[in-house]
Amino acid sequence: MSIDEINENEETGPEAGQEEEQSVPPPPDEQESREGEEPEEWRRNRLNLAKVNIAANRIREELGKVIIGQEELMDLLLAGLLCGGHVLLEGVPGIAKTLTAKLMARTLDVGFSRIQFTPDLMPSDVLGTTVFNMKTSEFSFNAGPIFSNIILIDEINRAPAKTQAALFEVMEEYQVTVDGETYPMSFPFFVIATQNPIEQEGTYKLPEAQLDRFLIKINLRYPSLDEEKAILRRFRSDFKMAQRTEVKAVFTAEEIQECQALIEQVLIREELLDYIAHIVHDTRNNGDLFLGASPRASLAIMKMAKAVAAMNGRDFVTPDDVQYVAYPVLNHRIILTPEREMEGYTTEDVIRSIIQKIEVPR
Repeated sequence: MSIDEINENEETGPEAGQEEEQSVPPPPDEQESREGEEPEEWRRNRLNLAKVNIAANRIREELGKVIIGQEELMDLLLAGLLCGGHVLLEGVPGIAKTLTAKLMARTLDVGFSRIQFTPDLMPSDVLGTTVFNMKTSEFSFNAGPIFSNIILIDEINRAPAKTQAALFEVMEEYQVTVDGETYPMSFPFFVIATQNPIEQEGTYKLPEAQLDRFLIKINLRYPSLDEEKAILRRFRSDFKMAQRTEVKAVFTAEEIQECQALIEQVLIREELLDYIAHIVHDTRNNGDLFLGASPRASLAIMKMAKAVAAMNGRDFVTPDDVQYVAYPVLNHRIILTPEREMEGYTTEDVIRSIIQKIEVPR
């Protein structure tokens, strides 16, 4: 039953023959059993999502002081943070990937670390290393830059495979193991990585296992003509982008934790869970794809759909939420067949066709 139908029933009230019967409240035991049988749809809009909504609006407002356009990028970045996942940004140089990530970190009152990946970067340069202290005659661990809250990994695909592999454990298990000792990460731990398209000079393709650890991948495009005009006007007298200092921290670690707890309680119906499963399952049995998505993708779609719903002030997920997040969740987890790639197909084409042919729950 829809919300409108429920409201209509409440307004019309009980029929005349039932009026007297309804005026007597049922016994407590019977009341509890009725509440347990209450349809899931009736429990909508009972979750106070003001904290999530206010946080999202504040962060958008702060980023908007510098960034022009890129609304979808901002929303998906924030949704990734609220899901407790990691985000990969891909695009050609010069379209504000690094700038947006750094400004996002400025809006959060937590630690920030930036790591520039280069071809000669070693795993110990990221994770840290154990050193011998001559004064105490003991070994001690010197933590690397990965030990922070918001980690910007710039141009992640310019480092070789062994350095990329150093991120496997920490991105999935939120801990680092060095010389048999395990060091947990503090909350929040959010990795934002940028990369240039793989056909660019001097790039190394990320392995599938590494890509799968990113909750979403956002493909950035060039700004529109009007947006580019607005960029020129905003910075015509600000060559050093001093406006970046106007971006302030508006979100704390405690508030992130509270928002994540609220998002977990957002309602998603059984039919929508089945819908997500059908979409992901179809990627594994699709003639256009050489590699389909894993169950981690199903979980990622569910989490992201809940976050997007909460950011829009709803405590229930709709099919539109699922469809909105399907591409950023799946586009880096699937691989086209060589034939489709040669024909000019893209992962976006395949994902769109999958969504179109699966029946949408009502």
